[in-house]
Amino acid sequence: MLLREAVARLSASRGAWAWLVLEPVVHVLFMLVIFTVIRARTLAGADVTIWLLLGMSCFFTARNVFQRSMGALSANAALFAYRQVRPADTVFVRAALEILLGLVVAAFLVLLVSFVGHDISPPSPLQAMAAYAGTMLCGLGLGLMLSVAGHLISEVQQLVSFLLLPLYLLSGVIFPLSAIPVQYREWVFLNPFAHGIELLRSSFFPIYHAAPEANFGYLYGFALVSIFLGLALHVRFTERLRAQ
Repeated sequence: MLLREAVARLSASRGAWAWLVLEPVVHVLFMLVIFTVIRARTLAGADVTIWLLLGMSCFFTARNVFQRSMGALSANAALFAYRQVRPADTVFVRAALEILLGLVVAAFLVLLVSFVGHDISPPSPLQAMAAYAGTMLCGLGLGLMLSVAGHLISEVQQLVSFLLLPLYLLSGVIFPLSAIPVQYREWVFLNPFAHGIELLRSSFFPIYHAAPEANFGYLYGFALVSIFLGLALHVRFTERLRAQ
């Protein structure tokens, strides 16, 4: 199933494999041009290039995990004829593939920025891995829930597409969340990706002024609850998912 998904993912169009790398690169370059115009080389105590690269690569991978998981059931419906294949398996496979591709792209981008002279070695590698893993688990949890909801209610996919831009902005991908007034910041940090991205960045920059609301407890708590609810929905609606 993993090989089947990988072939489908990388051969969906002529430039599917190239866009995996170009998407974060184009976004980073665009934002670097903006920060160059305002003559900002550091942001909240962090190198702007690496700050943007970490946020965008982490967010895009998590987004791909839950967004592409929504279509896993319909794309693999023929496999449900095999009793050993359960609907949830297709979501896990897609999520694993997106995380793997995200890691490959991130490794390539790290080598690229290292080649041009940026130091991107994290002082706290364990914290970096924990933050990245927690963010991906949140994406998996959302993917499990949205795969069921999107399969049973077609309008859910349109709603998710509409909410992607606000989620992108409120995850702190292109601006530091510490700049948001305190009275509004607690609402922003209901978003688990904001926690993951802030914790990932703080692991790379010891002097980074991260928002104090970011914590691993909420990140992994959200991941655990969302995965549990997602699996519960798959168990509850297994027969309907197989039949549709």
